[in-house]
Formats: sequence, C-alpha cells, structure tokens
Amino acid sequence: MLLSPRPGSRAARRLRAAVLVAASAGLVAATLPAPTPLGIGDPLFPHLGNPGYDVLTYDITFRYGGDNTKPLDALTKIEARATDRLERVNLDFTHGTVRSVMVNGRAAEFTTKGEDLVVTPATAAEAGQPLHIAVAHTSDPSGAQGTGGWVKTGDGLVMANQADAAHRVFPGNDHPADKAHFTFRVTAPSDLTVVANGLRVARTRPLPLPRVAGGQAAVTTWEYRTLHPMATELAQVSIGRSTVVHRTGPHGLPVRDVVRTADRTLMEPWLKKTPGQLAWMEAKVGPYPFETYGILAADAETGFELETQTLSLFERSLFVRAAYPEWYVDSVMVHELAHQWFGNSVSPRTWSDLWLNEGHATWYEALYAEEKAQKPLETRMRAAYTMSDTWRAAGGPPAAPTPPAPGDKISLFRPVVYDGSALILYALRQKIGKAAFEELERRWVSDHRDGTATTADFTGLAEEISGKDLTSFFAGWLYAKKTPPMPGHPDWRSRAVSAPKPG
Repeated sequence: MLLSPRPGSRAARRLRAAVLVAASAGLVAATLPAPTPLGIGDPLFPHLGNPGYDVLTYDITFRYGGDNTKPLDALTKIEARATDRLERVNLDFTHGTVRSVMVNGRAAEFTTKGEDLVVTPATAAEAGQPLHIAVAHTSDPSGAQGTGGWVKTGDGLVMANQADAAHRVFPGNDHPADKAHFTFRVTAPSDLTVVANGLRVARTRPLPLPRVAGGQAAVTTWEYRTLHPMATELAQVSIGRSTVVHRTGPHGLPVRDVVRTADRTLMEPWLKKTPGQLAWMEAKVGPYPFETYGILAADAETGFELETQTLSLFERSLFVRAAYPEWYVDSVMVHELAHQWFGNSVSPRTWSDLWLNEGHATWYEALYAEEKAQKPLETRMRAAYTMSDTWRAAGGPPAAPTPPAPGDKISLFRPVVYDGSALILYALRQKIGKAAFEELERRWVSDHRDGTATTADFTGLAEEISGKDLTSFFAGWLYAKKTPPMPGHPDWRSRAVSAPKPG
C-alpha cells in the first residue's frame, strides 16, 4: 500500500507542490507540437536559419587525431539572445553525432528532424533572455565530394561551407543574416599546423618530447578569434603540414598566407602580390575591413575558390598549372579579396541578394585585369551583354534567381550572378556617372560594415547619391527576364541561346 502524509502537515504540502509541478510539466509537454525543422523563410533555402534568437558568439573546439577520414570530437558553445519566447531552440546541424546539450547550465532534451537539431530546454527562454548553449558532438569529414563542410586535402582538412554547409561541421544558425563573433580551439598532432579565421591568440605547446607518456603522439592546441562578426558560411579551419608566411600589408595590416611546407618557395611569387592588391582595393573602396588577410592554398580540387573571412581558400592547382596565365590568376586573387568587403563585411540578408556579392567581386576582378593587364572592361561587358538573356533564361534574373538544382546547392553560383551581375554595375556606372558610382561603392561598404544588407538597401543608396529616380532602371536590370538596353551602347544586343536537346 501507499501511505499518505497527514493532511495539513509539511510533508503533505511538499507532496501537493510536487504533484502540481509534475502536472504542470506534463501539461506543457502535452501542448508542445512535435519537433520539426524550421527556417527563416529564405526564398532559396527555406529551411536554413532559425527564428527566435540572435547568436552573439560561437566558441568551437575540435580535436583532430591525424586521420582526415574519421570524425573529430567537438564542443560548440553558443552565446545567444532570445528574441521571442522559446520553448524549443532549433539549430542547423547534420552529419554528426550529438552526445549532449546544455542550455543555461542545465541538461536539455534534444532530437534531430531533417537537418535541424531540436533542443527542448528544461525551462522556456523568455524574449530578451540570454541563451548559453553547449553541444557536445562529432564533426564528420566523410561524405560525397562537393557537399561542402570539411574538405579533405592531401595532408589534412579545410572548410568550404558556402552556401549552406557550415551545419555539416558545427551546430548553429547557418544563415548569413545572423552573423556572430567566432573563437576556434583546435587540438591536433604537433607536427601539423592549424590556422583559422581571425588572429591567433594562443598556442599551447607540447612537452619537449616527441611522444608523451603512454605512447600517444604529442599534441598542440591552437586558438583563433575573430575581431569582427562573421557569417557561418565563411568559417575556415585549416589543418595540415603547412607553413604560415607572414608579411605586412597597407597601414601595417598583418598578412598571413598558408601553404604546403613543400610549396613555400614555389608559391612566393604569388603570395608577395597580396599587399599590392590590398592597396589597389583600398584605393577603390576604402580601408580593408578586417584584422588580417591571407591566402590558403589547399592541396584539394574543389572546383572553386572561396572567400572565407580573412583567409581566402584557393586550390593549389590555380597557382601551379602553367595553363593559367598570370593576369588570370591575379584577377581571381582580387575576386576573392574583393569579397572581404562585398559579401563578408557586408553580408547578404537573403541568398537572393547573392548578386551583390558576386557581381561586385567580378566587377573588381575585371577592373583589375583592365588596369593591370590591359584587358578592356568594355570588351568583357559587351560579351556578357551578348549572353545575358541566355543566362537569365537559365537561372532567372540577377536579383530573383531560381533555386539551385535539387542535390546540387552549388549550382546557385551561375553566370548570371557573376558577369551577369557585374553587367548591372557597368550599366549603373553608365547611368549615374563614374563619380557618383565610385561614391556609391565607398558608401555601401562603409554604411553597412560588419552588417547585412539587401538589394533594396543598395538601390536606395544609389538613388540617394545620384539624385535620380532609378526605379525603372533597377526593375529591368535586376528583375526582368530580358536584359534592358545598355546606357551609352544602343548597338549592343543580347540573344537567348536555347539549351541543346538531349540525344
């Protein structure tokens, strides 16, 4: 039998309180809907990002054992602020095993739905309340090539997270609309070098012996921290047999490049170009926006280069293949450098604003080739104009791109967002004049530094600076299926080329 406490006694009051708490908890649990993947409603990636909170910082720890096919042990700590009342917190995360989750110092329940880690804290978070989230997990570098996240190199790992693959590496709010400061702590065998976004703030050296007690290889822990907020898609960690080459850029800017140790001498003719390219970009748009810059030349074939913040990722082959002329490699280097202003410091509010990133990077790539290698910008823009209707038919207009092909997210990066979008900037310069255009470029990166911005922000600033009503101009150039006439070049023609029929 079950003995009941005497009515009115302290024990009875405690029992009633316990029953009420249990009943309330059961009522709350019963009213919560089933866990489901969420998103912030991005037109191209509707399930990417999560509502209800703003991430302030990520503190991410990895332990790498030296085998780039095996999962890394990891701990991701997130400092955030609830913007709504949250009974659950969704984090983007996939391709790893979650071992535990803590929210505000208490163990939390969790499950996975789609590509979301759905966390139920012990108590709901109220709007305005801090959220301290700690997720113990693995970070798995295995998977099909081209899916993003970790990329295996000849001697280790690097990251390539654009556009939606950071959550294959660590849990977070994986959308550029929610930028945050990052700290990375990476423990790896001591014969490897680790480099990440931002500046190195610590390196814990191993014992002076080649192996510590128990026969385990000596390890070193490296710590890096960003001084400016960063989108998750721009995170970078490089682990490998690398050399870090240091030099100084404009105004004493620390420049650090990461190359295979065996390539140190081979790469120097390219690496020494960066300070001059930084000075060239600063003359165009103003001060470099971050604490450091450099090139990461990875021994991997990705099919692309990537503007990871403060440390742009390049394929090693770009610099060593004789088939690429010097002017072309130079212009690609400037493309990724220009992204540090356009896309990194000023990030897109939605992925439909991608044209602002790639159009500007392509613009400065082409302008550099014109000024340094006598490759006329007008010639390139006329060729782009000829193809513009074809590109729009295949991928949509620049500011309203069609979604990427299923299972091929990188297909979002198509000609219409590169030369097809640089063409808009050329047309705008023709429309408002060179002086107003150059002022617009400087104001854009200054006004929105360390933030996010939209196409509407850009068009509004262009109207403000030029003093012109550009409504009709931008409606055609950004959103029309057909390319409008080019100001100043009424003889230019665009033609839509049909795709070849199968067979």
